[in-house]
Amino acid sequence: MRRNLLYLLLAISIISCDQKSKVEKEIEQVPVDFEVVRFDQKFANVTAETLPDLKAEYPFLFPERFTDSVWLERINDSIQQELNTEVTDAFRDFSAEEDKLHSLFQHIKYYFPKFEAPTVITVTSEVDYRNKVLLAEPYLFISLDTYLGEDHEFYLGIQQYLKKNFERNQILPDVAASYAEKYVPNPQSRTFLAHMIYYGKILYLKDLWLPETNDNHKLGYTAEELAWAEENEEYIWRYFVERELLYDNDSQLYSRFLYPAPFSKFYLELDNETPAMLGQYIGWKIVSQYMGRTGAGLEEMLQADAETIFKQSNYKPRK
Repeated sequence: MRRNLLYLLLAISIISCDQKSKVEKEIEQVPVDFEVVRFDQKFANVTAETLPDLKAEYPFLFPERFTDSVWLERINDSIQQELNTEVTDAFRDFSAEEDKLHSLFQHIKYYFPKFEAPTVITVTSEVDYRNKVLLAEPYLFISLDTYLGEDHEFYLGIQQYLKKNFERNQILPDVAASYAEKYVPNPQSRTFLAHMIYYGKILYLKDLWLPETNDNHKLGYTAEELAWAEENEEYIWRYFVERELLYDNDSQLYSRFLYPAPFSKFYLELDNETPAMLGQYIGWKIVSQYMGRTGAGLEEMLQADAETIFKQSNYKPRK
């Protein structure tokens, strides 16, 4: 009996892998054309003489309210010059990222055929970590000075929970998140459950679009933080249920369990051991179980309300 069950599970796994491989092969054939503009390098090399030409080529990057003297002052600023040097050294070759972006855009277009790949523009932003990636179609801006590695001296004074994601391997998940937010409708209510499902939908899209990316990077977790969430999923869920948080409208639940932070706030002694955003993690599991159990189409899932997804998922935490 046990042997038959193992054979059955193995067969299901093989079939699933074959189907996934078929989809990935189809995605590899999706035509996508885009340009990467290394504006960070262009700005690093500009002079007073060539500034007018650069402004004429990229007027949307030079707001009219700023005179040439402002830009020249920035060009000659020692901190800006140090930024230029560090970014140039770290990202002299951007081809690997370009290949990964190409694959990501193929995945998005496969699932959303009307998608148009953007012009990708790399910039420096004086370490504006609140806008590491900015989608302003038809442009996608990537601030390379926010991906120099968590231990870089530029990030001294920034909290660890933020700078742990200032790594080069976080560029792709951040870009995917910016597009997922475009396709996932905003929560239809203020309940904690509705917001958990919202983030769960975003993470589910990341699953589809980033098959080669580790799950912890999709969440912005370390490997250890993801392991903690997986090992404690049952207890996290029990806490939410026993304290009747699912249908609570208290917006403080968002900062406690959904937003980036040093840790989640259960108001227990173990708080310092927990990763933040555990509500996102649970929402991801609910949406994944809903899709696996119902066989719903992608658009159906995106438009479904949180209550429908939750009830039809028959969610059970891993033990």
